[in-house]
Amino acid sequence: MPDSPRPPLPPFTAQSAREKVRKAEDAWNSRDPGAVALAYSADSRWRNRAEFVNGRAEITEFLARKWTRELDYRLIKELWAFGGHRIAVRFAYECHDDSGQWYRSYGNENWEFNDEGLMVRRHASINDLPIAEADRLYHWPLGRRPDDHPGLSDLGL
Repeated sequence: MPDSPRPPLPPFTAQSAREKVRKAEDAWNSRDPGAVALAYSADSRWRNRAEFVNGRAEITEFLARKWTRELDYRLIKELWAFGGHRIAVRFAYECHDDSGQWYRSYGNENWEFNDEGLMVRRHASINDLPIAEADRLYHWPLGRRPDDHPGLSDLGL
């Protein structure tokens, strides 16, 4: 059974690239590994830090592990560049571990999409910064970031 298209579809415009980035942010903030994995092609290939992930089943497993460790996860993504079937984003997310230590993780991702709008390649570079709970910047209820919440550039990140 073929995958359903995932609009917006490439080639991307500034508007459609921003929409694709926000849809990805919203999906990741849902913390639903199965639903998030549907945005990737069945043969999608990832590099996430030093881990290599191949295909939807591994993506689902990876995300389930991630959100078991990274509690109260909240993410903001921002369009960095786009062209044709590719988008580059920068992002930051906050979460804590099971000991209560909070982190803000910063990174960049390079994405490539097929004609159906499914991501076929994702390369992520991420750095983690331990922070005090009082230094958190993301306080919306778990789930989708409210439209009136500042983005990365607005927060000076």
